[in-house]
Amino acid sequence: MIEVLITLFLISFGMLGLISLQPKAWSLSGRSDYLGRAAGILQKELETSEALLLNPCNPNPCSVTNPSITSTKNVLMSGLSVPQAGDATFTVQTTITDNGDNTWTVVIQVTWPMSLAGISESLVVTQQEIFRSPVGCV
Repeated sequence: MIEVLITLFLISFGMLGLISLQPKAWSLSGRSDYLGRAAGILQKELETSEALLLNPCNPNPCSVTNPSITSTKNVLMSGLSVPQAGDATFTVQTTITDNGDNTWTVVIQVTWPMSLAGISESLVVTQQEIFRSPVGCV
């Protein structure tokens, strides 16, 4: 009988230890969800900026007087244009800098309410004739 009581005590002590880890697990799971979604938004924005700069038919977004432009927009977690219940907002800041040698540096930073540092990535883009569209544009 004493052995059963000792066993129950040890099992209950172990269960309490596992239960105390549960809130931290939920927190880390939420953080990883936000980070994964932010990475997806970051990749999409990098690809969009790259596609616009690769095409020689598109005008240079920068000017001689302003070689660097910055734009900021908000993206909802749901990906829709209208907020849904439980939606969160990601802030996307895009900076395009004309390097002066037919290349541009694109820097994108994505932040969200619980992480003001967020994540960022940069890319150097060069215009390429193979991406000229529509064909024959000047």
